[in-house]
Amino acid sequence: MSTANSSASAPQLQPPGCSIEAALEIVRDRWTILILRDAFRGIRRFDDLRRDLEIPRAILADRLRSLVESGVFVKRQYQQRPERFEYRLTPMGMELSPILVSLMQWGDRWLSGEEGPPRLLVHEPCATEIDMSFYCWTCEEAFTPSQISSQPGAVTAPAVHSQPALQSRPAVQSQPVLQEGDLKNNGATKS
Repeated sequence: MSTANSSASAPQLQPPGCSIEAALEIVRDRWTILILRDAFRGIRRFDDLRRDLEIPRAILADRLRSLVESGVFVKRQYQQRPERFEYRLTPMGMELSPILVSLMQWGDRWLSGEEGPPRLLVHEPCATEIDMSFYCWTCEEAFTPSQISSQPGAVTAPAVHSQPALQSRPAVQSQPVLQEGDLKNNGATKS
């Protein structure tokens, strides 16, 4: 997705030399990560985000503007007088969920101390704690980070992708922007 915005606070999306570097232009600091965490908890309105995060208004406004301009959030009016807006995750924003879950689980594992993690993430239908792991859809097996290698992508070596050994998981289908009630404010991802 490309933006034509010239705002200094908004990241300019362009073909990346490194996808991690390009992603960090959007998910750029602690405040942005915490705003995303709250969005996954169902907190969508400016004043609710400000209150929950105890974030200065100017910083929150800047981060929300940047997330909207980069396509992670969409801004929707929910009240006319006075005019008020909420910020909803787009399909692009929803795909950040595994990153936040991994970061949370890393913090739980390495930083939570003897008392254990402050929150647990569970699969809602069965209440089983979730586990983020690597899985190969071709080999049909889990693997560790030490079994991952980096190869040139389409930008640097288009011929590599024609090799049959490099099959990937089917692409995630685009979904409409979430509507009221799609996420429950159960605090599951708040740490």
